[in-house]
Amino acid sequence: MSTQISSEQVFGVVHQYLSKWWVILILLVVVYNISEWITEQWLLRKLRCRPVRTYITDGVYGLKFMGEMLSMKAKGTMVDYARERYDIIDADTFKFRIGGSKMVSTKDPENIKAMLATQFNDFALGLRHAQFKPLLGDGIFTLDGEGWKHSRAMLRPQFAREQVSHVRLLEPHFQVLAKHIKKSRGAPFDIQPLFFRLTLDSATEFLFGASVNSLWDESVGMETKNFDVDGKANFAEAFNGAQNWLASRAITQKLYFLVTAPSFRRQIAQVHKFADFYVHKALEASPEELEEKSKEGYIFSYELAKQTRNPKILRDQLLNILLAGRDTTAGLLSFTMFELSKNPRVWNKLKEEVYQSFGSGDDCRISDITFESLKKCEYLKAVLNEALRMYPSVPQNFRVATRNTCLPRGGGPSGMEPCLIRKGQTVVYSIFATHRDPKFYGKDADEFRPERWFEETTRKLGWAFLPFNGGPRICLGQQFALTEASYILTRLVQEFPNLGDNKQEYPPKKNSHLTMSHMDGVFVSLV
Repeated sequence: MSTQISSEQVFGVVHQYLSKWWVILILLVVVYNISEWITEQWLLRKLRCRPVRTYITDGVYGLKFMGEMLSMKAKGTMVDYARERYDIIDADTFKFRIGGSKMVSTKDPENIKAMLATQFNDFALGLRHAQFKPLLGDGIFTLDGEGWKHSRAMLRPQFAREQVSHVRLLEPHFQVLAKHIKKSRGAPFDIQPLFFRLTLDSATEFLFGASVNSLWDESVGMETKNFDVDGKANFAEAFNGAQNWLASRAITQKLYFLVTAPSFRRQIAQVHKFADFYVHKALEASPEELEEKSKEGYIFSYELAKQTRNPKILRDQLLNILLAGRDTTAGLLSFTMFELSKNPRVWNKLKEEVYQSFGSGDDCRISDITFESLKKCEYLKAVLNEALRMYPSVPQNFRVATRNTCLPRGGGPSGMEPCLIRKGQTVVYSIFATHRDPKFYGKDADEFRPERWFEETTRKLGWAFLPFNGGPRICLGQQFALTEASYILTRLVQEFPNLGDNKQEYPPKKNSHLTMSHMDGVFVSLV
């Protein structure tokens, strides 16, 4: 005798089973939320702080906002939008979600100071190592703790004053840059790619003891066969592309592992191939040869080879500092020339100072341009400071709390009381927004005006001006970048007195990879 079960009976059993689990799931969520509330109340009392005053809802678990940020990043408007959010909600610190992660965002200098300096041990890089590891591995920009300390100790001698003061090494690279500029014959051209090639050439010479000479090509009559480096072809495109992927992985926070593709892996392979050329060059040298090369000056790749024969460690460290040596200075020069082309008054004032200090045209006193003499050019410093203010190399960054702690401001009804930061919570800080805050820079904070750096108010900025980070992780290459940018800008003024604007869109769209650059290039004319 067979027993038949109707579809209604099956549906009833399934419905009853699912209903039971839905009830259990809802109860678990309720219990979790109550537990979280109790824990937070206990922490608020224990740490004597308040909840973050302002909260923005960005769709379910912040998935909508994550999609918007990735879309705006592709359009070149992400950093501007992130800044505008502070104005929209009228708060310097607020809570939000992105990709399911609970986050806090701040532009308050006191909070930034706490994370980077006074409460340094309360915060770490968190997921950055996992997010950036495919390209950068274990280096100064991805490591915390002892690994970071060791990397920093290795790098510090490279950026000692006597190392960055050798500006004479920049002149041969500038001469090749000048050849590229002259071939435009006064017509508008994109100078940004040339700056990236220039800084790659100077960085490889400075850090590895031999330049890759990427500016050398047949278009300027320069022989290249003696400078072939394995992986050199398409290196810049691969490096930029891979960084773009890393930036997207950072935006998605805990969902970073979803951001990958075959093109990403091909770009990484291309970059690693290029770096491995210098790795093998260092490893092929005998201990005696390494010592002999050290007598000629501190060269990072050779010094590192004295401490480790592990090719991966060498490659990771080299790529970390190459990123800093190439991208930040190229971005600074590009943004500076973009603003100078739109401000002829500033360009002419800069010319006056440069001509008075170092001459012009056939009367250039190149030997007078030194580390010390460049530092005495006050208007030149003001121009670069203003470019760094408006376009910081790293417009926004983040830290992750290593323990339950408080930040100085952002809590309570006024938003000026200490606010609670839970262990594991990510805090995003926007230097771009801080640098354009009218509270610190006045109503013309969005204007390029170098004269502000001679005013009394700018001497009291403190942590409201932070182009090179701060605290124990302050940029080691700060003087290197400023010296190189100062020298190249000075020589451009001397050799090409007439700067033309190509009427590009303002404000410019910005690539926000690991550092910031112009999305649409910097088209100028120089004669």
